[in-house]
Amino acid sequence: MVTCSHHSKMEDTMAIFRMADAVCFDVDSTVIQDEAIDELAKFCGVGHQVELLTKKAMDGNMSYQEALQARLDLCKPSKQLVDKFKRSHPPRLTNDIELLVEKLHKRGTAVYLVTGGFACLVSEVSKKLNIPDENIFSNRLLFYFDGKFHGFDKTQYTASSGGKAKVMDHLKQKFGYQRLVMVGDGATDMESSPPADAFIGFGGNQIRPNIQNEAQWYVTSFKELIDALDF
Repeated sequence: MVTCSHHSKMEDTMAIFRMADAVCFDVDSTVIQDEAIDELAKFCGVGHQVELLTKKAMDGNMSYQEALQARLDLCKPSKQLVDKFKRSHPPRLTNDIELLVEKLHKRGTAVYLVTGGFACLVSEVSKKLNIPDENIFSNRLLFYFDGKFHGFDKTQYTASSGGKAKVMDHLKQKFGYQRLVMVGDGATDMESSPPADAFIGFGGNQIRPNIQNEAQWYVTSFKELIDALDF
């Protein structure tokens, strides 16, 4: 049931989105249809174990950084393997995301990708959407000189719990954004508002009941956001 107060909060969020000076999108299960780390794990032959760890992390039984470390330790993806994965698994963009990003760009709205995913995989997505590298906040895989897996860069904002909120804070301080919106499917996205001025829950690939219930505006297709801009 939608209460009056929930409806007015939804209207407020819509108004902020229409006037946004910056919009940040999560990548996995939002801009793309899959969870890239789970797909990479399947490619490495450890899909099931990694899915269990992902669930543990989502349930809050492990810190974000511990879960990331544990999943990568199972995969141990070399540079060569990541390159092979990229060639055989081009990202599957969610319907209408290209049109939405193009519309935002035309309006002069800055668009960012903010994700716990890895830069080497996210770059394939950003190229398709014409989003410059400096507008990507993600994790970075580290390799030894011969390409063997070394680990991940723990200094990135998104490498630890609350990382997306830190990115929002950084963007607001650096650029003075007044109407910064985060769009995503998961708890880490919702937790980034505040500092983000609004959060839009996205259920076009994965419906997470807690997000559906708590987001002030919840959509299941990017067409709804395009329509709001055209309103």
